[in-house]
Amino acid sequence: MKKTIVMAAVAASMLVSNAFAQKIKGSDTCLPLSQTEAENFINKNKSAKITVTGGGSGVGISALMEGTTDIAMSSRKIKFDEKVKLQEAKKSAKEVVIAYDALAVVVHPSNQVSNLTREQLEGIFTGKIKNWKEVGGADMKIVAYSRETSSGTYEFFKESVLKNKNYMNGILSMPATGAIIQSVSQTKGAIGYVGLAYVNKEVKPIHVSYDAGKTFTEPSFENAKNKAYPIVRPLFYYYDVKKEGKVKPFIDYILSAEGQATVKQVGYIPVK
Repeated sequence: MKKTIVMAAVAASMLVSNAFAQKIKGSDTCLPLSQTEAENFINKNKSAKITVTGGGSGVGISALMEGTTDIAMSSRKIKFDEKVKLQEAKKSAKEVVIAYDALAVVVHPSNQVSNLTREQLEGIFTGKIKNWKEVGGADMKIVAYSRETSSGTYEFFKESVLKNKNYMNGILSMPATGAIIQSVSQTKGAIGYVGLAYVNKEVKPIHVSYDAGKTFTEPSFENAKNKAYPIVRPLFYYYDVKKEGKVKPFIDYILSAEGQATVKQVGYIPVK
């Protein structure tokens, strides 16, 4: 009888472990938040095993299609053709907004330019504006850094700031947000864009205007929350509805009061 009880307990333990053993992959913007949330969740649920890796929104959604991740992190909405591919793979993706993020434009700390309009940013990243003196700065070549095409941040910046115009030829594409921070911090003429949570003292955030220069707003938690800062986007989790039972405990935790407090702590804007 005791042997049966022990075996039943082991089986139950394995079920719990398997239920909480999950992979999360995708957006670099979501990465620091998901890592912190996973650590906190594991501390509360000792049997949980969660692996979190970046690579970009497109990489995460591709992994969801291939069945190599349980949750795809994305800083953009899933595309129509991606939905079609998921359906072809007999999967139906469910979307959850876990937080909001402000996208900060950053330059080298020595750069005397502090304010840029959306139109000026469009000119810089499409290659029409090539020197900082054209926007009130020093006579210095502009070195623009971008995320690579698989990044949701790349696509959101193109949509919101460039109004869907193409990035200039030869723009320096970085595989991860941290690489942009590092490159901008080491290059005097540099400019790039990153999620607000990545901004540190090594770079200088630009005040942005979306009203042709009437008002310039700093990227900050408060300005993003009250919608004064114009470049704000939702951050998504996507998962196959057939795996809802497996992923729901973790997602519910992120959307809980404790999980949303972590959202704010890490540097993002809570859903509620």
